[in-house]
Amino acid sequence: MKVGIVLSGGGIRGIAHLGVLKAFSNLGITFSHISGTSAGAIAGAFFAAGIDPEEGLNIFLKTKLWRFIRPALGSLGLINIERTANVLKDYFPNNLIENLKIPLTIAAVNFSEGRLVYFNQGPLIRAIQASSCIPGVFKPIMIDGQMYVDGGILNNFPVEPLMKDCDFIIGSSCNHLKPVDKITGITNLLGRAGVMSINHDMERKSKFCDVMIEPKGLGSINTFDMKRAEDIYWLAHEEALITIKNSEQIRALIPPTP
Repeated sequence: MKVGIVLSGGGIRGIAHLGVLKAFSNLGITFSHISGTSAGAIAGAFFAAGIDPEEGLNIFLKTKLWRFIRPALGSLGLINIERTANVLKDYFPNNLIENLKIPLTIAAVNFSEGRLVYFNQGPLIRAIQASSCIPGVFKPIMIDGQMYVDGGILNNFPVEPLMKDCDFIIGSSCNHLKPVDKITGITNLLGRAGVMSINHDMERKSKFCDVMIEPKGLGSINTFDMKRAEDIYWLAHEEALITIKNSEQIRALIPPTP
């Protein structure tokens, strides 16, 4: 059976996908195809390259990768996301999507033409940067003379590439919002509104997944709150274990013990 997994965007919350992938990896469950947007594309690329998810977490903590894409306080201009290549090239020396150990599809937006694009071959790091390039925060990534930005603008939950060649699809979303009684500050108001918008699209597409994993309350964590990285990872790992325990469909994917 061909099993696919779709990984949503969500800034630092995307570390949740590493916790989810670790739970499946420990049980010997393998994937035939991974699809991701923004932070989901980064987590998916690490896993597709054969990097253990917990090591992926350590990479974030050790290299402080998020500092390379975090907006500078007081900056009047756009931050250049291209400097992330200095870190990523150490982990993707081959730098070709088609040479990864697991097929990977990365969603981005061609901002020049106003359309969604799926990268499944070509330069890996460039595709990751394009998919993670939040407009208004980072300078658009140029590819073949075209401007590219964050795939989450048009598709933050790219399940579509998996539907044509996977028999079983697992969804991993890191943007769940809990009910609140009040909102303090314009930043929190706009942040919650943005997460609500992408969740509406995800909820519509979740019907195409056989199983959904969505740790509760992650949507309230700031996109760039690096201090919560380990918390996010372990919360998601625990949620994945609970989902696996309660799903006969997933347990059927676990290979028999020799």
